[in-house]
This record gives sequence, structure tokens and C-alpha cells, in this order.
Amino acid sequence: MKQTLSLIPLALLAACSSQSSPDPEPSADETVSVTPAPPVAPEKTAPASDPAPSVNTLTLAGLGDLRIGQAVPSGSRWSAEGAQASDMCRVISSPDYPDAYAIVEEGKVRRISVGEGSQVKLAEGIGPGASEASVKQYFPFPATPHKYVDAPGKYLTAPNAASGDPALRFEIGSDGKVSQIHVGTMPVLGYVEACS
Repeated sequence: MKQTLSLIPLALLAACSSQSSPDPEPSADETVSVTPAPPVAPEKTAPASDPAPSVNTLTLAGLGDLRIGQAVPSGSRWSAEGAQASDMCRVISSPDYPDAYAIVEEGKVRRISVGEGSQVKLAEGIGPGASEASVKQYFPFPATPHKYVDAPGKYLTAPNAASGDPALRFEIGSDGKVSQIHVGTMPVLGYVEACS
């Protein structure tokens, strides 16, 4: 039985070797040496110094538990306060995000906006109060005149805003600094007065 078991690996080795090999097949008495493969290095992960987005980071996906294109989550602290323009369009806010609000149309979040009193920023570190030059360093968006603020007031809107995907829009005030940042989908992204 012992001799039969030792021949099985050799038979497998012989079956796996090429038929045209000039090397003779090993006999039952020969020892076959196998070198183990070197250990595989573990996959590299992101360094611990790369911070995950904080709850005060505005992204194209949303802010905190609020997501563009989705309903306001149940149990969320975002809610409508005061008179609303209509049942179809509501403006909501959260005590967790001072000077930030969101526009909800047809039951889904369509835009999130942060203003000058907000601590919320983009991942690039740009927030309300940033200079137009710092915005253009990361976002060289085309400019259009501001509806209510004289030059240098303007809107800087992502060129892909009309695609239907979430996009960015900056409002630049008369001092040349960001007065508001908006993330959302058109046409709501372009509203100049909350729900209109």
C-alpha cells in the first residue's frame, strides 16, 4: 500500500509533464524536489493618513445622511421649517448644519446648499469664504452673471450640469469670494430663489 501511494504523485507528475520532453521520467526510487513559491505580499491599503470624508464634507453624493436623488431618510434631523413655497417643492434644514439647506422636489433631494456661516467644505478644502482664484484652481468652470450681485459677482457652474448627474455650482459675491456652494441636479441646481 505504501509503494502504491508513493507512485501516485509520480504518476500525476508524469501525466502533467510534456510528451515531447527529452528528460527521462523519474523512477520510483528518485526524489523530486519542489521549491515553495515565495509568500504573497498582502494588498496595500490606503495609508492611515488619508482621511475619510468627514460629516462636514459636501460631495456630489450629498452631505451627512442626505443624498442627492434620494428621499430624506426617516429619522433624519433634516426637516422643513416655516412656510413652504408649495407641496411639490420644500426647503429643509438641519440643526447639525448651520447655514445649510436642501431643496426637495417630488419627494427627493435635488440640491444641497451651504452659505457663509457654514463650516461645511468640499474635499478640496474649499468652502464659503474661499477666493474665486482658489475655486478656479480646482474647478475652472465657465462664469455667468449673477442675477442679484454686480460684478465681480457671478455663478461658476460645472459644464456637465445639464447631463442630469449631480454637479457643482459656486456663487461668487461682490467681494470676489464664495458666498454659497450648491450640489445638485438641473434645473434645481440653477434655481436662484430656493424653489424657483
